[in-house]
Amino acid sequence: MKPITEAEWTKRPDLPTLIAALGADECRYVGGCVRDALMGIEAHDVDLATRHAPSEVVLRLKDAGIRTVPTGIEHGTVTAVLDSGPVEVTTLRKDVATDGRRATVAFATGWKDDAARRDFTINALYAHPETFEVSDYFGGLDDLAARRVRFIGDAHERIREDHLRILRYFRFHARFGSEPANEEAVAACRELAPTLKGLSRERVGWELQNLLALPDPSPTIARMAELGVLAVVLPETGGVQVNRLARLVTAEREAGIEPDAIRRLASLLPPDPSCAEQVASRLRLSNAQKKRIKLDAARTEADTANPRALAYREGIEIARDRLLLLDASVSDLRGWDVPALPLKGGEIVAAGVCAGPQVAKVLRTVESRWIDEGFPDEVRTREIMAEEVANLA
Repeated sequence: MKPITEAEWTKRPDLPTLIAALGADECRYVGGCVRDALMGIEAHDVDLATRHAPSEVVLRLKDAGIRTVPTGIEHGTVTAVLDSGPVEVTTLRKDVATDGRRATVAFATGWKDDAARRDFTINALYAHPETFEVSDYFGGLDDLAARRVRFIGDAHERIREDHLRILRYFRFHARFGSEPANEEAVAACRELAPTLKGLSRERVGWELQNLLALPDPSPTIARMAELGVLAVVLPETGGVQVNRLARLVTAEREAGIEPDAIRRLASLLPPDPSCAEQVASRLRLSNAQKKRIKLDAARTEADTANPRALAYREGIEIARDRLLLLDASVSDLRGWDVPALPLKGGEIVAAGVCAGPQVAKVLRTVESRWIDEGFPDEVRTREIMAEEVANLA
C-alpha cells in the first residue's frame, strides 16, 4: 500500500490551519480519503472525524477565521469552507436505534465506537492528521491489501441497520473487491434483498448510478441478477439486458468513450420508451436524465443505417448512445460536428414560392435530400432547392 503522505490532498496548504483549530489529537482523517490514499487513488473528498461537539467545532473554526456551513449539523456534520476545497468535519457518533432507512445517533468520544457504526472495514480507517499513523479497529488494512470488501461485524446486522448497504456492498466490491467475494456478505445481501423496497427511490437511484458509472460494473450487475438483488430495484431487466451491459462496456472501451451511468442504465432496459419513463420516474432521475433515457430506449435497428443522419435528428449524444446500445460503430461521429441546414425559408420565398405551407414543404424536402446526400455545402443545397421549386411548377 502507498504512504498516505503521497496523496495530493494531504498537501493542501490550508489543512494545517484547520487541524490546528480542532487540535491534532482531537481529530482524524477518516473513510474514503484514507482508503484511497493507501491505494494510490486520488480522493475527491476529505473528511475529518472529531471528538468535539458540532457547536464546539463551529466556535473553534470561527476563531480561526474559517467559515462553516451546517450541512448536517443535526447528525454532527459541519462543512469547513477552505480555499482548497470543503472538508466535512463530523463529531464521533454511535447508533442508538436504526430501522433500515435512518438511524438515531448519539455523539461519542471513542474512535472505535465511531468505527463500529460504519459499513465496511476498509471504510473504518482513521489517520492522525500530523503523523498519518493509521488506526484500524476491524482489520480494514488486511482487507484492503487483499482487496476484500467485508462488513464490520455481522453482515446481516449491518444491512438491517441500513438497507442501502446492500447496494453499497456491490458498488464497493465492483470498485475494490476481488474474487471470490466474501461469502457472508453475499449471503446477507441475497437474503435481505427484499428490504430494498422500503428505501427512498432517490437513494436507490443515486447508488445505482454510482455503481453503473464505474469502469466495468457488468460482472457485479450480473451477480446482482443471479442473487435476485437486481430484480428488486430494477424489475424491468432480465438476462438479455444484463448481457447487453457487458457488450456496451466493451464497445465503450474500444471506442475510447467514457463510462456513462444513464447510457448503461438504458442498456439494462428493453428498447421501450414507456418502460424507460417508468424507471426514470421511480428512480427520481432528473428531467434531463429522464429525457435522455427515453430517447435511448427509442432505438431501432434502422438507426444504424446512417449514423450522421441520426445525429442530425437526435444530437450527437443520443446518436452515440443508440449506436453503442445497438452494437454498431460510432466511427462516423468521431470528430464530426452536426451541421446546420444552410437554407432559410425566406430564400425559398425569394425563389418564387408563395409564403405558406408550400414553403414548409419545400424546406422539408430539401432538408431530407440534403441529409441523404451527406450534408453537402451551400452551393449544392441551393441547387437542390432550385430543383424542388421547379417541381412545383
